[in-house]
Amino acid sequence: MARQLLKQRLGDVAAGTFIGPQRDRTTFDDLAQMVIDDYKANGKRSLDRIEDAINHLRVSFGGMKAIDVTADRVTAYTAARKTEQAANATVNRELSALRRMFRLGERAGKVAGRPYVALLREDNVRTGFFEPEQFTAVQARLPEDLRPAVEFAYYSGWRLRSEVLALEWRQVDFEAGMVRLEPGSTKNADGRVFPFAALPALEGLLRSQAERTRALERGSGSIIPWVFHRAGRRIQYFRRTWIRACRLAGLPGRLPHDFRRTAVRNLERAGVPRSVAMKLTGHKTESVYRRYAIVAEQDLKDGVAKLAALHQKPLRPLTAPAHPEVATAP
Repeated sequence: MARQLLKQRLGDVAAGTFIGPQRDRTTFDDLAQMVIDDYKANGKRSLDRIEDAINHLRVSFGGMKAIDVTADRVTAYTAARKTEQAANATVNRELSALRRMFRLGERAGKVAGRPYVALLREDNVRTGFFEPEQFTAVQARLPEDLRPAVEFAYYSGWRLRSEVLALEWRQVDFEAGMVRLEPGSTKNADGRVFPFAALPALEGLLRSQAERTRALERGSGSIIPWVFHRAGRRIQYFRRTWIRACRLAGLPGRLPHDFRRTAVRNLERAGVPRSVAMKLTGHKTESVYRRYAIVAEQDLKDGVAKLAALHQKPLRPLTAPAHPEVATAP
């Protein structure tokens, strides 16, 4: 019996499936703490999101040994979350956290393997964008302080809340005609540059905003670091005014993030090479960029109009052969 057990364990070691005492004792909570520590060590800004995902997972797996978190139990967890009316995207964030936990555990030698975790299909890709007249209608109904920031987002495709409203004057170089986002300040942690001098409307916007800011500084005797501000203070909350402006413009349900989609579509329309457009908007992968390169109904009409123009040209008649062969009856 002892020899058979030894032989089995030697086989497990050779196959990489042997579970030693340390791996057998590893719990879900151990793996959860590893993920949290990893996020803190790397300064990831989405720490609160991963902690929220782990809290949901802990309801089902808390206190459980990692070896007992099997594929069938993960499937049962997914089914339970769906009965709670959780969105597919929300459940996928939680399942992705579970995947991350086991990857870290495997790397540290805490677990022997990972359970199969199947993600749900997400069909919640938004398709909103602004035509020029729609943008003008919404902008006109926004508070005056917010209009320049919204216009910057419309032209650049940068994220309104986390990137545009966080801009400081030290990031604007009027001499070089560039506005910069430092590495670590964007969602994907990459830096970004937008040459605003090449776009007169955007350059005029920034220079006008600079004059307005300087006048306010002289009147208040204080320094205003923000490019876009409300009486010298950074703009952070604008949800109610945004919803109201969209409703009054006849465009309920539109999102500030639609400016990002709009900029991508405008770059596509202008024929800007995709690699250049991705650098301007800050899209790291082409697959995500393509999701934003939305084809509008008007684009389709324009495409068919070009096809119609082609078909309006008369077809060249086929030239008959000099000596056509005539089939004769036998």
